[in-house]
Amino acid sequence: MAEFRSGFACFVGRPNAGKSTLTNALVGTKIAIASSKPQTTRHVVRGIVNREDAQLVVIDTPGLHKPRTLLGERLNDLVRDTWSEVDVIGVCLPADQRIGPGDTFLVSEIAKLPERPRLVAIATKSDLVGGDRMAEHLLRIQALEAELGIEWAEIVPVSAVAGQQLALLTDLLVGLLPPGPQLYPDGEISDEPEEQLVAELIREAALEGVRDELPHSIAVEIDEMGLRPDRPEDKPLLDVYASMIVERESQKGIVIGRRGSRLKEVGQSARHQIQAILGTPVYLDLKVKVLKDWQRDAKHLNRLGF
Repeated sequence: MAEFRSGFACFVGRPNAGKSTLTNALVGTKIAIASSKPQTTRHVVRGIVNREDAQLVVIDTPGLHKPRTLLGERLNDLVRDTWSEVDVIGVCLPADQRIGPGDTFLVSEIAKLPERPRLVAIATKSDLVGGDRMAEHLLRIQALEAELGIEWAEIVPVSAVAGQQLALLTDLLVGLLPPGPQLYPDGEISDEPEEQLVAELIREAALEGVRDELPHSIAVEIDEMGLRPDRPEDKPLLDVYASMIVERESQKGIVIGRRGSRLKEVGQSARHQIQAILGTPVYLDLKVKVLKDWQRDAKHLNRLGF
């Protein structure tokens, strides 16, 4: 029988390159929030792929970007720290976009690592382009080897949305892991604390449909969370009291909406998602707070866990 393999792979790429969607697809359930808004991911989220021959821990990281705030600087530090701890880095290069300066900057930064993990180029969103465009994209990816002094262990087109080549990608990533023991118990799919997952699901619901200037200004804090006492075991209810945090009073009005309509929509959407993932009925109490310029304030960032 083949030797058991275990280890860590992280997905990197420009904001909105499909990293979170790919993480969820490989793990087989939603563990990372995915949104059409760039820079949605703010924490390192670990998803666990369990197989008979291997355990692959997939790490979804924030997108590396030009930071405009202290939060942005801290997120970039988080990405770089993760690079130095993994066995494989999967660089997500969306097939429907040209490879640009942001991509070459990202790969050149990885190339500077003193001990470089194995590199896999992943042409994400492959369902959005035809054969000719894909061939051109793959050749351009290959050309980065000579340009940046790197070597791709594999180059693979995938579509997380259409489910194309996901099994192949998992096989390729597993093949690059070192032999080693199981790292997490059977059946575990993430090591993300439940409170963090719930906060992220609320933020995801809040991001859908708000104006473009708002996404980076929203954070979510869980004030209190726990199963309601005095409930029979077969009828549990999870109480969640949470605050959505924005930077200005004007943003508070946008999040709440006319007569509270927007806040109500966010609450309903988040509650359905939380119930679906945790498998428990949920009572969700949502408030909106203003923490002035929290993205630029070290004290506020520490309090919010960044």
